[in-house]
Amino acid sequence: QVQLVESGGGLVQTGGSLRLSCAASGTIFRLPMAWFRQAPGHKRELVADITSDGKTNYADSVKGRFTISRENAKNLVYLQMNSLKPEDTAVYYCRGVLSTTEYWGQGTQVTVSS
Repeated sequence: QVQLVESGGGLVQTGGSLRLSCAASGTIFRLPMAWFRQAPGHKRELVADITSDGKTNYADSVKGRFTISRENAKNLVYLQMNSLKPEDTAVYYCRGVLSTTEYWGQGTQVTVSS
């Protein structure tokens, strides 16, 4: 069983930065982890993911601006978001996969003002 808690969201101006954190209750060092986001009226979409050994993948819309990372010893996953745009406004969710089971956090709101 894995419980995930996101933090770090907030209101920021266009061009600003935020760092989201995802804290896991259990050990995550073997788990692939990811950040998703969902804007009002839109489907939840993958933002970035990271394998247990640190390989990363990004949505085209955030490449070059966002960085996903992990600290396995602390059971933490981060999403550094730079050069934020109004279209990045969404609830951001952390997800971990253990075997065939997905675990999700409750989400953290990110709002980018123009």
